[in-house]
Amino acid sequence: MSTTTFKSFAVAGVGNTVGMPIVKSLLARDARVIVLTRPSSKKSFPEGAKAVPVDYSDTSVLAAALRENAVDVVISTLSGDGFDAQYKLADAAKAAGVKLFVPSEFGMPTGGATEGLLGEKNKFAAYAQSIGLPITRVYDGLYQEFLPFMVGMPEAGKFLIKGSGNEPLSLTAIPDVGEYLAHVLTTLPLEQLSNAELRIQGERSTLRELSMLYDVPVEFVESIPKDIPRADGREWLQAYTEKGAMSTGYDITAGRDDPALAGSANKLFPGFQFKTVKETLSL
Repeated sequence: MSTTTFKSFAVAGVGNTVGMPIVKSLLARDARVIVLTRPSSKKSFPEGAKAVPVDYSDTSVLAAALRENAVDVVISTLSGDGFDAQYKLADAAKAAGVKLFVPSEFGMPTGGATEGLLGEKNKFAAYAQSIGLPITRVYDGLYQEFLPFMVGMPEAGKFLIKGSGNEPLSLTAIPDVGEYLAHVLTTLPLEQLSNAELRIQGERSTLRELSMLYDVPVEFVESIPKDIPRADGREWLQAYTEKGAMSTGYDITAGRDDPALAGSANKLFPGFQFKTVKETLSL
């Protein structure tokens, strides 16, 4: 078995969540990092990261950028309207001889999903594997920083729970995801990462338990009030939480949570202390 590890990385879709922490954590490990940007981007990046403007609609341009920078691993944090750009990026990675592709997962498990956003993520993973491009999927549950959003704070001034609030969910701090990914990509061989599903979590708690961290009223609701911005998105997150799907141990095909799977890949970063929700949110 090869013990060769990766040295050169391309990160696509560095926005306001996990992309920048990944870049910073890789640089801290003396990795070579390029950031694929759109030509119109004015975003600045940490010293040591090389911005490479690309046309995401042109596979040959993407492949040239990856090849010229001798990229070993492509990490995608593309989301929203940019998510579909991953297909051409995957084709380019394959053409350029990239060894591993980390698709834009970074949430609840998607293996076996067929509908909605989760289905789109699973569809892309299947495509990458179909062209012979090894992938590593990282499931980290809910970002701890997003908990106040999901439960309607601070808009409602209350901790809103749709459903029983008794189902455990996995929560991971955004910087911890960056640290974890940088560690496994710079220490583990391809054989251990190829087509792996890495299930991590900083904390496993129920919404009832998390509500006790706040000195605000708890209200059980049938739906998130529509006068709260992005109520539908908050309700979607709570609905998935209520059926156990926000746990990184959730098995979509079986329709149940496996507590033994939740956080099972934490052990790949020995000694690392994942933050708790209380620590992340200074509660």
